[in-house]
Amino acid sequence: MKIAVPDLISPSYLPAEAAVTLGFLAAEGIKADLELIAPVERAYAEMRDGRVDIVAGSAHSTLSAFPRWQGAKLLCAQSQGLYWFLVMRSDIGARRGDLSCVKGRRIGAAPWVGMAFRQLLAESGIDMQRDGVEIVPVPGSVGANVNIGVVAARALAERSIDGFWANGMGAEVAVRSGAGTLVIDARRGDGPKEAFHYTMATLATTDRLIAERPQEAAGAIRAIVAAQRALRDNAERAAEVGAALFPGEAEHIVALVRRDLPFYQAHLSPQFVAIMNRFARNIGILDVDVPYDNVVATQFSALWS
Repeated sequence: MKIAVPDLISPSYLPAEAAVTLGFLAAEGIKADLELIAPVERAYAEMRDGRVDIVAGSAHSTLSAFPRWQGAKLLCAQSQGLYWFLVMRSDIGARRGDLSCVKGRRIGAAPWVGMAFRQLLAESGIDMQRDGVEIVPVPGSVGANVNIGVVAARALAERSIDGFWANGMGAEVAVRSGAGTLVIDARRGDGPKEAFHYTMATLATTDRLIAERPQEAAGAIRAIVAAQRALRDNAERAAEVGAALFPGEAEHIVALVRRDLPFYQAHLSPQFVAIMNRFARNIGILDVDVPYDNVVATQFSALWS
């Protein structure tokens, strides 16, 4: 089994990484390889074309390769909630929760990640054109082995962007270095209430794999649940994953995982799917309201706990 991850250095994707590196997939009899494929839409295209079995990425981005959710489904969540953060240059003087700091600024974000930021701004009364907000690619983010969060933190320190919308590792590196100030953490109540459910870190696969290899699909879910449980029981195990996959940033991962432990739950609720669908329609990547059972592989829901 080949599992694609669009950003290895992310606490929200750590359950999938732990499922591979700590042996939980092997315990299910599944030989799995983890591959960094970025940006996320490329990972989903690889899955659509049969070169990848599972994508461990953002749920809404499945639509980049599977319009109207036709041909793919979500298996489970890796972690609950919108897991990207707005960090602004520290010299701007931004305050936590105050989005006025983005007016007239250049914010770095990957394309499908930036969609959530655009909607968050719109629901917060920020008009990008009127208020002069520019969302741009993160400088240096093009490349086969690039991790966006860490690159974004570096770009912020170099002042090539005014802020970024990226993962928890990028936010941690930027804030700890003094280069950045955390402004929005939607998981912990910043921004519009519905932003929590715009998307989340999930496992997605094709209808074809579910039909032809249901035991492997079920085994992948069980491995994620086992990895989540292991991390909740002992967050220090995240250090093993970091040492294997991203030793340069591994020093931060245990603290980040410990902070995120309440979100390491595998369920996919009807409320989440309804709000994600609404978000997807608002940003123009979905034109119909797709039923819950057409988005989620509900035959496996008993495995989430």
